[in-house]
Amino acid sequence: MSKYKIAVLGDKDSVLGFKALGLDVFPAETVEEAKRTLHQLAKENYAVIYLTEQYAAGMAAEVARYKDELTPAIILIPGKDGSLGIGMANVKSAVERAVGADIL
Repeated sequence: MSKYKIAVLGDKDSVLGFKALGLDVFPAETVEEAKRTLHQLAKENYAVIYLTEQYAAGMAAEVARYKDELTPAIILIPGKDGSLGIGMANVKSAVERAVGADIL
């Protein structure tokens, strides 16, 4: 049985702190680099990929591609500049789909 891993993908300043928690950190300089890295991580044994909202905003199609897949689960996190509200909007949408109403 293979062991699943957790990755954090985003700009260097936002993701380096996660290394201290033992997570695999993948700093990207550009959205294009983040797109390539995301696809590479999805091919490997990463069950969860934390992605900064700032990069997710520029790669919505790539994030949507994995939305209905079992792995990887892509979780949006605020970057160094704070939250854009994208992550919370995704949670709200998922709850609405599951429950049938906006309970948040």
